Amino acid sequence: MSPTSRRYADGLGHLQLLASAIAGRSLEVAAVEESKPAWTDGVTVFVDADVDPTRRLASLVVQSSLIGAGSLDPTILTELLRRPALCLRYLTVEAQRALSELEPLLPLSVRGLVDHDLADRSRSPADSLAIAASRENLAEPREEFGTIRPRLVQSPTTRNEDGDPAQGYVPRGKGPRQLHELDREDDVVGPVGELLSSPVGGGGGIGRLLRRLFGERRSSGGGHPGADSPTHWSLRATRGSGLIAVSTVAAPVPEGSWFGRRGFRYPEWDSHKRRYKPHWCTVEEVEPEPSLLQSFAVPDTLRLRRALERLGTDLERHRRQLQGDDVDVDATVESFVELKAGSAPDEAVYIDTLRRRRDLAVLVLLDVSGSAGEPSATGVAVHEHQRAAAAALVSALYELGDRVALYGFRSQGRAAVRLLRVKRFRDDLDQHTIQRLGGFVPGAYTRLGAAIRHAVAILEKDSGTSRRLLAVISDGLAYDHGYEPLYGEADSRRALAEARRRGIGSLCLSVGARTDVGALRRVFGTAAHASIPNTDVLPGIVGPLFRSALGSAELQRKVTQNYERTKGRRGTERGTA
Repeated sequence: MSPTSRRYADGLGHLQLLASAIAGRSLEVAAVEESKPAWTDGVTVFVDADVDPTRRLASLVVQSSLIGAGSLDPTILTELLRRPALCLRYLTVEAQRALSELEPLLPLSVRGLVDHDLADRSRSPADSLAIAASRENLAEPREEFGTIRPRLVQSPTTRNEDGDPAQGYVPRGKGPRQLHELDREDDVVGPVGELLSSPVGGGGGIGRLLRRLFGERRSSGGGHPGADSPTHWSLRATRGSGLIAVSTVAAPVPEGSWFGRRGFRYPEWDSHKRRYKPHWCTVEEVEPEPSLLQSFAVPDTLRLRRALERLGTDLERHRRQLQGDDVDVDATVESFVELKAGSAPDEAVYIDTLRRRRDLAVLVLLDVSGSAGEPSATGVAVHEHQRAAAAALVSALYELGDRVALYGFRSQGRAAVRLLRVKRFRDDLDQHTIQRLGGFVPGAYTRLGAAIRHAVAILEKDSGTSRRLLAVISDGLAYDHGYEPLYGEADSRRALAEARRRGIGSLCLSVGARTDVGALRRVFGTAAHASIPNTDVLPGIVGPLFRSALGSAELQRKVTQNYERTKGRRGTERGTA
């Protein structure tokens, strides 16, 4: 019996999609050893197949949430080794924080597990560990929470042959299985994360499960605009678990609103009160001052184009091919006539379905706040590195035929968040556009959440494609008046999660910045992100980052479409009844 068949025989196979969606990465579900508590190694969630379904579901949700919230970070697990009592105390606090953070994604039947009073005391796994290590009296974790086995959790970062994690991108989870290009019709769109060779595509386990649930046919439309497939990579140090959160339902996302001449108003997530502040931020699109235009040399994009040329392509039928899956009748008739006339017939008489049509829109959002003016490790301003990366990305995508837009952003309080328009989707990439980018001078602050929300709105309105991607280039320092680090980090993570729920992939790049890796992870959350020293490294990592972000968005779109179809059928059935 195959592993998949065995899981379904145990009654666990149907839980695989739920576990993967909560954790934000492809997971297996298997039966735990008899009389043992539930646990996870980061690749498989082990639950008791013989207990009550409600308790089994609770165990699955808790263990998946620990993965999705980054609770199994290697630095945390190192502290828990050989300390079983501390493990249990950490689980008591961290499980509540993880469940609370991912509460909108959880099944309604298990949301009663969340203790908000305890969850609100911790804002990160490190906070939970500090509480657990204190002498405070803490209750034992609930039995259905299971346990943590630090020694058995697989690290999401794998070293290369030389033992150096800085030399290339390595997929999360099951080791060195490589990410696939978008070259098969049955692929959903490459990998959701880094766990399997094609995590949401035809080759991965979750891909096969999705095809069984949603059918073999590829979605042709954009679907409901509708949440973090992340791939994390850094040149500096071994990173943490870096997981994604993909909603299993079409959770409502707060909308922006037009606010007269002053621009658009958007909500902001208040992490202290755990609710949105409606119409809190005002975002205005502005044209850069003509007096600030300045020449700027775009970096060479040949290597970057090669890394991006297979991404975002869609299937298209081509006639008069030497091989294919159907016969081109017109070409066959002409070939027959040529043969009868004594001429050499043309052998290109087939119709083949090839992945050649570009179907990708990318909005590049460049941070031009004051912190970008700080010097990098090489002495050059971070802004110079980030501007070069933005120019290279936009130029490469434009030359490949993708729809691409470029905006800078900065803020001066919640009422003055400005997006500086460099190139709209409909604009050509000409010398005037490059001069706009060259004239940018860092200044003011970084209200990142509002800028992301407006960029998402632009993508939804103007992109004109089914595959949409937001690329944020920032040093990761979210700060403004009333937008202090912890608050700003939470709002930025929330804004990126909203983008994914709308079916828009997100990736974040920090180029040349000295920002701590942990701080970047707190700001960008589970969105695909990378920290690199300069643009020379960009071609080597941009392909996996793009594939991961696109895969996450495609998975969310599939899940949302299935949810809406199911909801529609139920409504029809009620109406008929």
